[in-house]
Amino acid sequence: MAVDRDHVLRSAAALLTRKSTATMDEVAKAAGISRATLHRLFAGRDALVRALEALGIAECEAALDAARLDDGPASDAVRRLVRAIEPVAALLAFLYSENQLFEDGQQNAGWTRIDECIADLFKRGQAAGEFRIDLTPAWLTEALYGLLASGAWAVSEGRVASKDFTFMIAELLLGGAVRHPAQPREES
Repeated sequence: MAVDRDHVLRSAAALLTRKSTATMDEVAKAAGISRATLHRLFAGRDALVRALEALGIAECEAALDAARLDDGPASDAVRRLVRAIEPVAALLAFLYSENQLFEDGQQNAGWTRIDECIADLFKRGQAAGEFRIDLTPAWLTEALYGLLASGAWAVSEGRVASKDFTFMIAELLLGGAVRHPAQPREES
């Protein structure tokens, strides 16, 4: 019987997003396979995490396409992006905390492409006068990642309703990113 690698990866992702310290035995059990079969697919935890990283990148790239980042106002595109990324946010939160992905100082080229697409969205919003220009697109991109990870953790812990995920993340980010007209100075 052939083992469905995608099923194993998605089972591992589902488990590791809830329990990041899960053992390979626990991952195998969650996938409904033996530890030996899991080891044939992924030589160890590092190989599994690298495969999950590839899955996360593919899912993010699909979310970027679905969000149509070049259509309409940039703030609407941010909301569409958060909505499109929501199904994979827990996996991203797990990957965000996996130090081994960042130990060698090299970033996977897939993350670089994703970073550039999102930063370009923020640049477009700044050029259109929608977003503050005193916050760099790189910072806004990192803030979005942080909010996505925090939102995923809050939903998985039951502290936040999943139906509120998109609204809370997009509105908090955009509320801080919106460019406000200059405030008159108060006289002292």
